[in-house]
Amino acid sequence: MTDPAAPVPFPDPEPGQPGQRRADRGGRRADRGGRRSAGRGRGRSGCLPILAVIAVFAVLAWIFVPRAWDSVSGVFAGPEDFPGPGSGKVTVVIDSGQTIRSMGAELTDQGVVASTDAFVDAAAENPKAQRIQAGTYVMKKEMAAADAVAYLADPGNMRATRTVTIPEGSRLAQIVDTVAAKSDFTKAQLGRLLEQPGKIGLPAEAEGNPEGYLFPATYELPDDLTPKALFSEMVALTASVEKELQVPAGARALDLTPHELMTVASILEHEVNRPQDYPKVARVIYNRLDLGMPLQMDSTVAYVSQREGDPWTTAEERESDSLYNTYQHQGLPPGPIGSPGRQTIRAALHPAAGDWLYFVADFENGGTLFAESYSEHQSNVARVQEYCQTSDDC
Repeated sequence: MTDPAAPVPFPDPEPGQPGQRRADRGGRRADRGGRRSAGRGRGRSGCLPILAVIAVFAVLAWIFVPRAWDSVSGVFAGPEDFPGPGSGKVTVVIDSGQTIRSMGAELTDQGVVASTDAFVDAAAENPKAQRIQAGTYVMKKEMAAADAVAYLADPGNMRATRTVTIPEGSRLAQIVDTVAAKSDFTKAQLGRLLEQPGKIGLPAEAEGNPEGYLFPATYELPDDLTPKALFSEMVALTASVEKELQVPAGARALDLTPHELMTVASILEHEVNRPQDYPKVARVIYNRLDLGMPLQMDSTVAYVSQREGDPWTTAEERESDSLYNTYQHQGLPPGPIGSPGRQTIRAALHPAAGDWLYFVADFENGGTLFAESYSEHQSNVARVQEYCQTSDDC
């Protein structure tokens, strides 16, 4: 986005399926016999179509009845749930004031339970669910919802260990500051370790830069934890999420490398703050790349200037020669500009369908205004400018 108070920097791309009478016993007996034989023949051939129809119905029933039963039983089977008992380790933080449904949504996102509805239903059947306390819990992945509710409802399972939470989109410097503030590690210790990325298991795709590869999540800080162990856990979680979301295959389908895909996801974290807008902004990025247009993302410029607190950049900032300046350089920046979370990675993998090339923050309604043409974008910017003249929201 660009400063609505400044000249709009976006160029116009200008693109372009018993009835028979008794006969005498002599000469006609053979005829009667013949007719009787013929009558029997007609009886058999008349039965054959009926048998064929029955056979067809039998085959159809054999094919479709099980499927219909599966569909009906699926309706009454209840929400998706894991059989349990689960495996692995996930640190879950329950905040004060969280609802049962929001807990279920968070547990689903972290892979602890299969669905929010399964957790909500299990909580409704467990009277102790209302006693779940805010705190930190170490749980397993793929737990049965009833087991997850019972685990959280037991105060003895709450961990007293210190934790540190890395928000989505956090930049490397911000992660260092956050970890240093929550632990006994110094910024100098953490900085020296990050200058030796091989020690924390950084993947080759990162090309030695840990930016974007320290996954945003909540981590435990036991007394015996080392900086190396903490950063290694963050890198390992990034690799785990990439595998979970099938980033390599998804990136290939978009003609990107995994590193480029993570770069796009990191840009989404800083350009908009509503999950429903992430796939649309991803589409804007891909549309611009396809047309050879510069991305002109203020988020990448702010990464260079370390601007915080607002989404705008100045004309001076946009004159930087840094390769991260997507006003001056075409294509994606060299790497991520922060640590993307699951939602933005998914959005980068699955962009919305559309021809949008521009977007600007809609401060009045709390969303984003998208446009396919430059003239439409100018109208949106004028609308935002008018609102910002009389509002402190901008």
